[in-house]
Amino acid sequence: MANAKVIQAKQEAVDVVAAKLRESVSTVVADYRGLNVAQVTELRKQLREAGVEFQVLKNTLLRRATAAADLTELDEVLTGPTAVAFGTNDAVAPAKVLNDFAKKNDALKLKGAVVEGRVIGESEIKALAELPSREGLLSMLLSVLQAPVRNFALAVKAVAEKEEQGA
Repeated sequence: MANAKVIQAKQEAVDVVAAKLRESVSTVVADYRGLNVAQVTELRKQLREAGVEFQVLKNTLLRRATAAADLTELDEVLTGPTAVAFGTNDAVAPAKVLNDFAKKNDALKLKGAVVEGRVIGESEIKALAELPSREGLLSMLLSVLQAPVRNFALAVKAVAEKEEQGA
């Protein structure tokens, strides 16, 4: 019979993972089978720099956590060795880092993801990874908003120069 302390510790671990699933804006599940220690270390470093938490978790624990977080659609990809990247700040960061790493290392396979409460597949993860970062999108928006003001300023300057030449 299982020890009550062991059962409680396992339940706490499930609760922690379920909370991470609920709180993260994006969570990407990957199969890391075939990566060596140096490659996994490099991947962890890149994810840490992007502000993404990376964990290798047992599928049983993950299934219980997805049930607690109402994300049971993710259970179908929970086979084989499973690593999970939790992104709390940027929805694109985990997908971008893992997708870029998978392009260079064929051993890493993207299985599925949860983005803002919605479960997506591998093709959607790759499409998400191709999006610009939040900062890139904000700079694009800023340049679009600045364009009318810049054009107006140039028109006023041209009118002023024309009047100076006519005077």
